[in-house]
Amino acid sequence: MRRQAVKVRLYPTDKQVQVLAQHFGCARWWWNYGLNKCIETYQATGKGLSQSGLNSLLPALKKDQQTQWLGECYSQVLQSVSLNLSRAYQNFFEGRGKYPRFKSIHHRQSIQYPQKVEQINDCLKFPGKLGVVKAKIHRPVDGTIKTVTVSKCPSGKYYASVLMEYSVDYPTSKTDGQVIGIDLGIVDFAVTYDGKKISKYPNPKHLAKYEKKLAKKQRIAARKVKGSNRRRKATKIVAKVYEQISNVRQDYLHKLSRLIVDNNQVVVVENLNVKGMVRNHKLAKAISDTGWGTFTNFLAYKLEKEGKVLVEINRWFPSSKLCSHCHYQINELPLDIRTWVCPNCGTHHHRDGNAATNIRAEGIRMLSSSGTGEANANGEEVRPIRGRKPKMRHSSVKLEANTVPGTPVQCG
Repeated sequence: MRRQAVKVRLYPTDKQVQVLAQHFGCARWWWNYGLNKCIETYQATGKGLSQSGLNSLLPALKKDQQTQWLGECYSQVLQSVSLNLSRAYQNFFEGRGKYPRFKSIHHRQSIQYPQKVEQINDCLKFPGKLGVVKAKIHRPVDGTIKTVTVSKCPSGKYYASVLMEYSVDYPTSKTDGQVIGIDLGIVDFAVTYDGKKISKYPNPKHLAKYEKKLAKKQRIAARKVKGSNRRRKATKIVAKVYEQISNVRQDYLHKLSRLIVDNNQVVVVENLNVKGMVRNHKLAKAISDTGWGTFTNFLAYKLEKEGKVLVEINRWFPSSKLCSHCHYQINELPLDIRTWVCPNCGTHHHRDGNAATNIRAEGIRMLSSSGTGEANANGEEVRPIRGRKPKMRHSSVKLEANTVPGTPVQCG
């Protein structure tokens, strides 16, 4: 069994917009009320509330005169909120997430339908008052629909994330084929080495292209009176600019990841600590704009879908400071130095190209040591340096373009 998600645009009518606003408000209020109850219960008894404990509070709230409006919301939407809150606590205690926070009306709004959602032609039929909503279904919804999450972006657009289940699993992963190493950076977004040539893919710097436009819209919004309709409209315009930046970034990442996956069987990348790297205030904006983590997620699910392999090597592996010719390691290599000469063998290295070569060789070594020696069928030499096991990661499917970026620049 495998699961896959498709994100589609919704076009609700004015009446359906009112129903969604009501459901968003009920779900948000129930989340905040349940979170507050969990905190109070823990302070009083030392124990929290489970999902069933939260759901047991709903009947009394629906009968109470002050909160009887909760009964107008579809019941399973509220039960999904209880499930998500209990999972949020579980993720916190198991170290996978932060402590749950209260939700605001000014942030992204979403509700979840756990069942009984159907596709009718170019529409999605939801249970309860929402009914049939027109949708832009760009991919076939051909699996068993499990969960549908309806969300409203700050720009005012509505989307539905449809999670489907298929009885047929993904093909078995194989490592016999082309292996490519990828070094992610800021000067060049990606420098790759496939055993024959080094290729560069430029960093588009999406945020820099929109900074003037964004600053202008933000200044206009800042001059409006807080709480006024004009302020609200100006804020929505700012949100649309941010959404445009996000869309062009994801478009580039989808196209580049598709190009790499189509031409290679094994992809080797570094397991970068992006959260730690953005603490450097001089590089935080540039690193956040690149989208390295999103790019790795796109590679992961595309490779898994086609029976290919993603290998993530240790983030502390000295890919840039290691000579790919004689394996001599230098002590320091500041970020402003883009080329260097190996003091042992005299080989001239381009910083990123050398790193991509070393990343690829380390990935081959890891696959060979784990018993999948097909990736080393070329007879290439690998270094006896310890590394961690390959790691596979999954991501939900998002909107993907069909075209590919421009031809890569050859640098050696």
